[in-house]
Amino acid sequence: MSIPSEESRGETIDYMTDTRPIAAAETGPGCKKRDPIVVAENVTRSFGGINAVDVEYLEIPRHKITALIGPNGAGKTTLFNLLTGFDTPNSGKWQFEGNSLAGVSSYKVARMGMVRTFQLTKVMGKLTVMENMRLGASNQSGERLFKALFKGIWGGQEKRITDEANVLLEKFKLDAKKDDYAASLSGGQRKLLEMARSLMVRPKLVMLDEPMAGVNPALTQSLLDHIKNLKSEGMTVLFVEHDMHMVRHIADWVVVMAEGKIVAEGPPGEVMKNPAVIDAYLGAHHDVDLGDAEGIKELAAELVADEDSIVGTDNAGIISADVLATEAPEPEAAEPEANGPVRGRRSAEQPSSPEPSSPEPSSTGQPDSAEKTGSTALPDSTGQPNSTPKDTE
Repeated sequence: MSIPSEESRGETIDYMTDTRPIAAAETGPGCKKRDPIVVAENVTRSFGGINAVDVEYLEIPRHKITALIGPNGAGKTTLFNLLTGFDTPNSGKWQFEGNSLAGVSSYKVARMGMVRTFQLTKVMGKLTVMENMRLGASNQSGERLFKALFKGIWGGQEKRITDEANVLLEKFKLDAKKDDYAASLSGGQRKLLEMARSLMVRPKLVMLDEPMAGVNPALTQSLLDHIKNLKSEGMTVLFVEHDMHMVRHIADWVVVMAEGKIVAEGPPGEVMKNPAVIDAYLGAHHDVDLGDAEGIKELAAELVADEDSIVGTDNAGIISADVLATEAPEPEAAEPEANGPVRGRRSAEQPSSPEPSSPEPSSTGQPDSAEKTGSTALPDSTGQPNSTPKDTE
């Protein structure tokens, strides 16, 4: 069923200052939105015996920035692939602007105004930056074999496309690189190029898969500003991200996936404190706010004090070393248990081999030099220390 948008109803709205509620009713997994642009129902995808995606119901709000978060392996990129035609689901139906996308090829989905970028950038390295931009424009007359033979047919259109590309490259601060090969760009510049190229289609929905992954911190703020500008220009943004501070900073709505399912939805401030979200990331409930720096520090201190935790060791997981640097000093290590291996912090800090036995004194009552090796020297029949160490096993 087609859902009329607010634009089709003749409503004029400032998207950057719109404070109306996004959800049409109570927030929660699969809640209805006031003005959705994408609707997905019972979408599933399995690989062997693993259900990578099992989304019962999901709506993406129009003219908003929506963050799709979750631990690694939650199914976020797979869901992107299914929605944009890069993969085929086992079941389900989904629509974009009221039009069903089931069985629609990815290039047709892009022409409809639903474009995406990739976690690993897909720029054409042997083409120049400008040539990459021109490729992004749709419905080019010169792409047809017969018309390509006559420049008078497509020459004017290519000039308009080039002018549009120049405007975007200047906005993304890549105009000085337009004649350089795309392979010469840095990782962050490739992200910018891919985002700029996606705008050549004049999309309604832009889907960004981890736009900050591998980007130099110097370009992070620039990318954030460009994402917010997409919203100000009337576009809808759906992006995958692991940086909680970034999510809280720019997202209007957050959708959380874990093990292929939608486990939480809502405004960033509420979702960051949701026990289901914290459990999905940490595996155990802690009363902390994942989007707040102080909350992360409190959690770090709690885990450092937990002798079964690996936080504070070389394998510190999601709690980074710079957070731990400001925490309280290490608690005293507990004695190893007599029976069985020691887990968590103690296993990371203590060797697994048993402690060497104490050296026995020689006939003179003095400890033998074998103490240096952790073995015991036994006196021989003459009363002198024997050089053969006692077996400590």
